[in-house]
Amino acid sequence: MDELELLKKDWQRNSGDYPELSYDEIYKMSHAKSSSIVKWIFIIGLLEFGFWFVISFALKAFGYGEQIKSLESNSFFIVLGILSYVILLYFLFRFYMNYKNISTTDSSRHLMKNILKTRQTVKSYVAFNLVFLIIATFYGVYFSLQHDESAKTLVETAAANGEIFKFYASFIGVTVFFLALAIGFLLLFYWLIYGLLLKQLNRNYRELKKLEV
Repeated sequence: MDELELLKKDWQRNSGDYPELSYDEIYKMSHAKSSSIVKWIFIIGLLEFGFWFVISFALKAFGYGEQIKSLESNSFFIVLGILSYVILLYFLFRFYMNYKNISTTDSSRHLMKNILKTRQTVKSYVAFNLVFLIIATFYGVYFSLQHDESAKTLVETAAANGEIFKFYASFIGVTVFFLALAIGFLLLFYWLIYGLLLKQLNRNYRELKKLEV
């Protein structure tokens, strides 16, 4: 049982002695914890943003430069890349504003509203990353089949042997399998990081809602 819960129980037991002071103490602690949690959400978002930059440069450095350059020269990929960075920067801005709003809020009701906004922002952020991963994966596969020489050779060989349907079925099956693994990994990562933070934030929200009753 955390300190906030202990304070709340103490306030309920001794409501006849010092309710106003105990209420203020509980609110201040909830406010401080919520502000700290949202700050960490913002920091983790920044670190994740930087991580993908590092991965991009690492792929170029370890022998994938030509493939990446060919993708980067494709107009659809350019639009997709720009759009993804714009949306990610928007979410980082929302994380920062959520932290700023919670840090400067002056009532439990406003704090509850800001907690709900933060929770919705995180859920939307996770959903965007998963949808973008799916779109980027299938487009990358399509692009490889159309432009990568080794992939084109495999397609031509399968067509010559009358196994083109089997080839595409196997190719799509492998792609879906690894995509499912990637989604599972991301969901686990987001649950361990954002999920646990949101769980604490939800606990603060429930405590504040009880105080408002």
